[in-house]
Amino acid sequence: MQDKEILLMTHIVLGYPSFDANRKIVAQMVENGVDCIEMQIPFSEPMADGPVILKANQDSLAAGTRVADCIEFGREMAATHDIPFLFMTYYNILFKYGEEKFFDDCSKAGIQGLIIPDLPPEMGRDFLQLAKSRQVAPIFIFAPTSTPQRMAYLGKTGDGFIYCVARRGVTGKKSEFGEDFSSYLATCRKSTTLPIAVGFGIQDSEDVAALKGKADIAVIGSQTIRLVDEKGVDAVGPFIAGLRQRPATPQKELR
Repeated sequence: MQDKEILLMTHIVLGYPSFDANRKIVAQMVENGVDCIEMQIPFSEPMADGPVILKANQDSLAAGTRVADCIEFGREMAATHDIPFLFMTYYNILFKYGEEKFFDDCSKAGIQGLIIPDLPPEMGRDFLQLAKSRQVAPIFIFAPTSTPQRMAYLGKTGDGFIYCVARRGVTGKKSEFGEDFSSYLATCRKSTTLPIAVGFGIQDSEDVAALKGKADIAVIGSQTIRLVDEKGVDAVGPFIAGLRQRPATPQKELR
C-alpha cells in the first residue's frame, strides 16, 4: 500500500465567508486535485470543532444561512463538479428539518455521504434505514478512545469510508504522527474493510506524506478556512496543489 497515492478530502463551512466565496473555493479545490469535499451545514454548537470552524459556523449563521440554502448549494456543486460531495452537520439539524425530508433532499441533490458526529448508530436506526434506501452513505467515526470492538461494530454499520480522528480533542490543533498513532491506524485498518480517512490537525504536505501508506484519504479542514481568513480565497488553489506532488484520479462513487 506504500506506493498507493493518497486521496484528499477538504472541508468547507457553508455560507462562510459567503456562498459566492464557497463557489470559488470549491472550484479551486477541484481544479487542484481534491477528490472529495465535505460541506458543513452550520450549527450553533458544533461540539467536535475547534475555534476556527466554530467561528465559521457562528458567522455563517449570523449571516442568515439556512439548511435549505445549504442543500441547494450542494445540489449545484454536485451538478457542476465530478467528485463526491458530502454533508457534515449535527443531529439537531436533521431532527428539526425532518430526517426523511433531509435524506430525500440530499438524495435529489446528489449528495453521496453524511457525517453526523453526535449520532451513534444505536440512536439512529431510522437514520441508517433512510441512508440505505436513499443511497446516501452513513459515515461513522473512529477515535483513539474507541475500543477494537466498537471499531468493528462501526466498521460494519457504516458505508463509504470511516473517518478516523487523528487525536483526542477538537479540530484545528496540529497532530503528531508517532508510534502510538501508527498503532492506532493499524487497529483502525483491521477493524473495517472500508477506506480510512484521517482528519483533525492535518495541515500541510508533510502531514499528508506521513499518512501515505497508512490511510486512504487525508482530510484538510481548519487549515483551509484559516488560509482564507488570512490570505483570501485565491490562496486556496496553490495550497491544495502543494499538498501532494500530483493529483490522484477522482473517485466519483462512495457507495
